[in-house]
Amino acid sequence: MPDIIGIGTDITECLRIARMIERHGELFITRVYTAEEICYCQSRAQATQHFTGRWAAKEAILMSLGTGWRKGISWRDIEIRNEPGGKPVVALRGGAKEVVEQLGIAEILVSISHCRTHATAYAIAVGSGRD
Repeated sequence: MPDIIGIGTDITECLRIARMIERHGELFITRVYTAEEICYCQSRAQATQHFTGRWAAKEAILMSLGTGWRKGISWRDIEIRNEPGGKPVVALRGGAKEVVEQLGIAEILVSISHCRTHATAYAIAVGSGRD
């Protein structure tokens, strides 16, 4: 059986992310989100809700790792992609990938939900279950 290494959850106000985008524009967006995330969010009718959902997911993932923004992890090291049916999946690179390998995490599961005012995300870091 797989081992649960860590869990994380986050809730973020959509207005907070909307203000960051309004105040800092492309500088904020390209600092936090990958090109694929930007294309996905901007293609949606309620782009701010999707940007906020990905923000919350990245925060929840960091909590599941137990690291916070330490150990050389940057925002763009964590990418949220969608399978064809819409299921969000986590892709890691750089410092985040290194931490996951060190901790023996085989997969990070994530769930994202949002409405007009808030987005929430839940992440579970799962080990391989091998001793």
